Amino acid sequence: MQRGPVGRFGDYSCDASWDLIESAAHMMKSRPNVNVEFVLWTGDSLSHSTKHHQDINKLELLQNITDLLHKTFSSQFVFPALGHDDPSSRKKMGEMWSRWFPADSLKTFVQGGYYIIERKTEKLQIVVLNTNLMRKADNDPEAARQWEWLEGVMKKLKRNMETAYLVGHMAPGCDERQRTALPGTHSQAFTDFNNKKYLELIRKYSELIVGQFFGHLHSDTFRVIYNERGHPTSWAMLAPALTPRRLTDGPNNPGIRLYKYNQNTGQILDYTQYYLDLSAAKEHNHAEWAVEYNFSTHYMINNITPLALHNLAEKLSNASGDNPTFNRYYRANSVRFHNNQHSTCDATCAHTHYCAITRVDYHEHEQCLKTAASVVSSYSLTSTPLNCFSLLSLFVIFKVR
Repeated sequence: MQRGPVGRFGDYSCDASWDLIESAAHMMKSRPNVNVEFVLWTGDSLSHSTKHHQDINKLELLQNITDLLHKTFSSQFVFPALGHDDPSSRKKMGEMWSRWFPADSLKTFVQGGYYIIERKTEKLQIVVLNTNLMRKADNDPEAARQWEWLEGVMKKLKRNMETAYLVGHMAPGCDERQRTALPGTHSQAFTDFNNKKYLELIRKYSELIVGQFFGHLHSDTFRVIYNERGHPTSWAMLAPALTPRRLTDGPNNPGIRLYKYNQNTGQILDYTQYYLDLSAAKEHNHAEWAVEYNFSTHYMINNITPLALHNLAEKLSNASGDNPTFNRYYRANSVRFHNNQHSTCDATCAHTHYCAITRVDYHEHEQCLKTAASVVSSYSLTSTPLNCFSLLSLFVIFKVR
């Protein structure tokens, strides 16, 4: 099949074009009455087409995005997390990002790709993980050093009665958009050992962790983590990407998110999700970014807590008939690519989303999928030739109350 012109702002089969990235940065900079305090940049900022390029070429491309973010947010700090497709030279990236890193943070970033931003005048600290190490073998020494470091960080936060945001590229658990409910075929970001270890740490220090933020999947969703008694104890937000390309279950529109939080406690109060209708941008040769939804009004939730998100997930579990809550969630999940006209998410598909949200442990996730065995449809994974290339970027903006 012959493909038409890609256009300035890219195509659904491509990573983000430079024009698309610049339009997103310009949109966030021009928001009126928005007091941005810092930016979370959750990694994988290079095209998949650069995967086999030398690091020197990757670093040149990454420098372009770094310079754009510095220019856009000149008075704010940007805190990057490493993605699995980012360059391997942590020393070079550390030099590139040294304007944002205190000396202690730079040291651990160069050593292992992880760091903490200790905000001396605030109780809220920012802990950035190298989730690439979560894919390593159980006895990998570099991964073990990150776990030892993270345990030490959490103990110190507990002694000082401080709170933390945990930030990374890949989230624990499984991909809710993996188009199958067959056991053993779900997408896992971490090894089982590291996934379990991460969940244990979250449960142990849940009173300190007031937010977890990830990217990687390019989808708009969340996770609820439960304690040993089955009570919701923590949550994680997965924000969509600027890049529209995705290898499974179709692409998504570009998205970027602005969070509002309480400066004293770190509690997330709300967020606004922005999006770009890529088809319209391509047709009109103009990027018209718009508010896709506001979390509190979209889901009719007054606060973002483990219990509130648990209750929301329970509403999503029933996709029989017309479930307006699930329909809102599903449209948001692909940043309005899956709209009412061509939504193909039946009860089995909806149950797959529910299991990914509420069963972050791999064994529990598989057991959850088995409960839907009677309604498993004959889904098959499909792929589209992906021959476009450009740049990918995802970053999350925070706002002070």
